[in-house]
Amino acid sequence: MEENLKQHSNGAAKIIKIALFGPESTGKTTLSKQLAAYYKTEWVPEFARDYLQEKWDASQQICTVDDMLPIAYGQVKLENERTLVANKYLFCDTNLMVTKVFSEVYYNYCDPILDEAAREHEYDLFFLTDIDVPWEKDDLRDKADGRKSVFAVFKQSLIDNNKPFITISGDKDLRLKKAITIVDDLTLAKTLGFSTADYLQIQECGILVKNIQKQLRFFKNGIPKADLVRPGTLSDGILKFSEKVFQEKAAFFDSHKSDLRLTKFVPASGAASRMFKFLIEFINEFDVKNESINAYINQKKANKLSVFIVGMEKFPFFEIIDKKLRADFDNFETMDRSLKNYYFIKLLLSSDYFDFANKPKGILPFHKYKTHIASPVEEHLRECAQYSNSNNSSDLHFTVSESHQKHFEDIVDLIKSKIEIDSEVTINVGYSYQNKSTDTLAVTMKNKPFRDENGQLVFRPGGHGALIENLNNLEADLVFIKNIDNVIQNNLEKIALYKKGLAGILIEIQQRVFSYLNALDSVAIEAELLDEIVLFLKEELNITMKDDFYSKNLETKIIELQTILNRPIRVCGMVKNEGEPGGGPFWVRDIQGGVSLQIVESSQVDFEDDNQKSILNAATHFNPVDLVCGIKNYKNEKFELTDFVDYNSGFIVEKNVAGKNIKGYELPGLWNGAMANWLTVFVQVPLITFNPVKTVNDLLKPAHQS
Repeated sequence: MEENLKQHSNGAAKIIKIALFGPESTGKTTLSKQLAAYYKTEWVPEFARDYLQEKWDASQQICTVDDMLPIAYGQVKLENERTLVANKYLFCDTNLMVTKVFSEVYYNYCDPILDEAAREHEYDLFFLTDIDVPWEKDDLRDKADGRKSVFAVFKQSLIDNNKPFITISGDKDLRLKKAITIVDDLTLAKTLGFSTADYLQIQECGILVKNIQKQLRFFKNGIPKADLVRPGTLSDGILKFSEKVFQEKAAFFDSHKSDLRLTKFVPASGAASRMFKFLIEFINEFDVKNESINAYINQKKANKLSVFIVGMEKFPFFEIIDKKLRADFDNFETMDRSLKNYYFIKLLLSSDYFDFANKPKGILPFHKYKTHIASPVEEHLRECAQYSNSNNSSDLHFTVSESHQKHFEDIVDLIKSKIEIDSEVTINVGYSYQNKSTDTLAVTMKNKPFRDENGQLVFRPGGHGALIENLNNLEADLVFIKNIDNVIQNNLEKIALYKKGLAGILIEIQQRVFSYLNALDSVAIEAELLDEIVLFLKEELNITMKDDFYSKNLETKIIELQTILNRPIRVCGMVKNEGEPGGGPFWVRDIQGGVSLQIVESSQVDFEDDNQKSILNAATHFNPVDLVCGIKNYKNEKFELTDFVDYNSGFIVEKNVAGKNIKGYELPGLWNGAMANWLTVFVQVPLITFNPVKTVNDLLKPAHQS
């Protein structure tokens, strides 16, 4: 490359160079000036403008192909001069790629010297300025016609030359706001050791760089375990009501629900692979030619397999698989019992047949009725009509994998109208996916970003805690949350009673919270009101003010009480602990020393600490994921739910990808850390409300049998 076309560096001080790139009159100069002013640094003007204006003024001659190299020399000289005095950033109104494209578009030729230099010049990022701003005519500009096709040429040139770019659109103010966000994020990404290509990958996923920074910090320093103080128990964090009181609370809910928009929110994204894990292991390990199933069960102590085979005819899917077997095997009647059972399990799992383990739980056959087989989707529709309806209308929202949505829709289309007729309730069904922006970075065991064979960063789904974003997007006053597999074949009226009872408790609490917040907004506030609120927080919400609260002035006390009260509210059903895996209610101490009620998973507990382990084992109750949530504030505005997440309660997990061990970060669980800073009430509910299907054998329990 010619010496006078080479880019110069800023010595030891590394600056970030941003090139503005695009057709005439697309706001490059305006944005360059704005960014330079904002970052208190230099910008590089367009050399061609003064050069061509002087040529026109002197001889009324316009630009020709012979002007391209002189313009290039002048532009590089200007850029190198400004580079030496730039402050961290340099914003280039134009660059040699612009000159190259103009030369090719207008003269169908680009001097090889210019072409080489344009390709080799490097910028940290190009801003491709869109044509959505008005054309402004002057002596040097060509014409407004054909802007779209010219813009396409500019964009393609960046792609063809592998230049990193982001398109900037919108009015002047919006462009500046977008550009500042991008520049700040790019700066942070580079500080963290990422390249521009990495940043563009991060940006394309919609992931915030500050979130990745936080994740890298967790990988390096670890995540502190929960500091358990004691388990939540009856009369110490968990309320207990008689069935009569539940009926009163349910009636209270029914009398107020007409003013509310209700939604039932059902996480249903995952496949059912864990449900059939022991059957998958059996198919992979069993030697059909040389052993019997009884021998396998005895050798492997495969008790779950034994239960499955003994109860086989009670499963709701037995008849359809049995029918298929009889159709496929002419000798089925005389076939050895062990072989029949083997082929039954094989068809159930085979991708060529039923493929149950790779389907979502929500669409599997769960319950056998006299007239048909019902899936969890159908049962949730029935539940929704039973208790989550207002003014004869109900909203049901499933979070699903995009590839599974059609399966859900097919079931809904088949049965929804009948349920609506039977219940006289219109059910509006919606779907959402786990947002890619909630994916988290994978790292090596040495905490360096893990990359695939193409050098790309690897991101993993952030776990069900990512669904706080989906919950955040709901347009609802009150939300019932229940897992996809926690449905029942019998006693639907009983289930509805307790769900409505929890909702009634929430509305009562919410009304008092809202009345206090409205009172705190008034001009004249009596000290007695503050005392009443402090007592309410202690007795109803298990929140005790710290000792220094009482020595603060009135204004500070009001602000502190407003901050505590103005939060989302959740009422969580709790069942007696019968050894189920999962989270439970505990009093937990935070890093500021405050103690609050939280739902804690066993993975959050330090098992090397005997005291913490004993507190965990002393838990009397279990979280069945039976929640009712109030997600609007006292001004009827939606809360930004992501503001109430405790990111320190996430999880670091170890996985194997293509034979390599990696670490991943899973976001705080939806009903654990994602709701850690909500107002929380725990209420004991009967075991009949908790009927999850963790393994296929759970379908043999009475709650799932007709």
